[in-house]
Amino acid sequence: MPAVCLQCVRPILCLSRRTYSKTPGQLKLKYDAVIIGGGHNGLTAAAYLQKSGVNTVVLERRHVIGGAAVTEEIIPGFKFSRASYLLSLLRPQIYKDLELKRHGLKIYFRDPHSFTPILESGNGRPRSLLLGADMSENQRQIAQFSEKDAQAYPEYEHFMNLLVSAIDPLIDAPPVDTAALAQGPLMRRLKSLYALRPLIKAGITLGSQVPKYYEVLTAPISKILDQWFESEPLKCTLATDAVIGAMTSPDTPGSGYVLLHHVMGELEGKKGSWGYVEGGMGMVSNAIANAAVELGAEIYTEKAVENILVDGSGNASGVVLHDGTEVHSKLVLSNAPPHHTFLKLVPKEQLPQEFITTISQFDAKSPVTKINVAVDRLPNFLSIPNPADGKPLPHHQCSIHLNSESMQLLNEAHADACKGMPARRPMIELCIPSSLDPTLAPPGCHVISIFSQYTPYTLAEGKTWNEEEKNKYADNVFGWIEKYAPGFRASVIGRDVLTPPDLEKLIGLPGGNIFHGSMSLDQLYFARPIPKFSNYRTPISGLYLCGSGAHPGGGVMGAPGRNAALVALQDLKG
Repeated sequence: MPAVCLQCVRPILCLSRRTYSKTPGQLKLKYDAVIIGGGHNGLTAAAYLQKSGVNTVVLERRHVIGGAAVTEEIIPGFKFSRASYLLSLLRPQIYKDLELKRHGLKIYFRDPHSFTPILESGNGRPRSLLLGADMSENQRQIAQFSEKDAQAYPEYEHFMNLLVSAIDPLIDAPPVDTAALAQGPLMRRLKSLYALRPLIKAGITLGSQVPKYYEVLTAPISKILDQWFESEPLKCTLATDAVIGAMTSPDTPGSGYVLLHHVMGELEGKKGSWGYVEGGMGMVSNAIANAAVELGAEIYTEKAVENILVDGSGNASGVVLHDGTEVHSKLVLSNAPPHHTFLKLVPKEQLPQEFITTISQFDAKSPVTKINVAVDRLPNFLSIPNPADGKPLPHHQCSIHLNSESMQLLNEAHADACKGMPARRPMIELCIPSSLDPTLAPPGCHVISIFSQYTPYTLAEGKTWNEEEKNKYADNVFGWIEKYAPGFRASVIGRDVLTPPDLEKLIGLPGGNIFHGSMSLDQLYFARPIPKFSNYRTPISGLYLCGSGAHPGGGVMGAPGRNAALVALQDLKG
């Protein structure tokens, strides 16, 4: 099959019987609530507001809804989850409240879920580490590298799951309103005290082990994993979830929380499950949008918001579109990142200088380059060769971790990026959703999602992310995949390379950061996006932040959208 350069192909919206299309009719000039951005959080907020009787409109600048949770048919017949690519964190309450299954959301569960092939010398077949739901099989796999680690692994899983169960209630509730707690009206102070319940419950759940779990949240993940295990492939496989999407290394303090953020998921009642969405991640956004529209919300694409209107009393009163159209409302919820919302959409004179300075310092560095690949056959890994019929094996459905033989490799890749150069031996997470979902590619062909690190936003020596540099990096990534799966390069039909600047321009992710801002401890809970404004409210009355830059952060979970909508409803009702 001929190679295709995807840089020259205009993305096409993947159309299917479940794909959302814009609300029929004309955009009105007045609503109760305007939501800026049609990412999954904005759509979730719209559904909850509309469900409570608040007439709501969503305005999306792109030709397709979904933000980072989007499906695009970049090559005819190949449907890509262009940015986000896996589902697990979507909150169960949202799944239930919005009846997403009825609205077309279908999930293919993955088990096993993690595959780490090993590059090693010798005449025998290389080893690999395959982890899934079967604990006995996990222990057998780990025992290849360490009997001691195999025995410790069940206890480690129990230890981490207890911490997840303690943190879980914090996800579905706004952080404590610290400003109101200090000097707000009496009723608002009482409500703030009530909001402390999830924190108190978390402390009770962890009991006397609070200091030990505090260490998990604050220490480098390398320190934590070294306390449990000795085998490098196991430690490195687990560490990838602590650094994924973050400009950090396993030796960075606080990297443990990002690991928790990736193990606290649940799908259809199955704790810790991860899955592929039939039709790609855009179908998550479509299902939420269809629920919102059924409730009465309106959604319009290609409606870029130029700025937010603020009236003479300092209240948000609507938005101005790129074409000059004014849409007025009582509430404005921004699904855009904090940087864009406050530094580009809100008139500067309406914000305190201290607030502007602090938001400007909100860290959104990203190490991620996403590469979407169309291939004419499955990768054939040396450690587990493909069968003669070419059909997928269990390891093809996993998150496949390459260059994960040791944590030192991750540290070295991170160090390269800190010097302003793409990692020479990048961390690679490779997923093949078409191994479970046949709707994504023509028969015999597959779509591959490559989530790679570490690539800096700004290159050293005055270089820029032009086509030459992008292709040079992608070629290096493909070269490393080739070492684990010979023949991979020859299978490639086309590729779509999205560096941090591309992710910023295309999806609107600041710095290319998939979480709208780093998930470091200084930018979580009470301090997300900044202290005093961590509960979705902003210095502008009637303006709320409902995207991943607000608590509890990034991932396709919908919690920021739902929580922000509930806070806005509370304020609207007085």
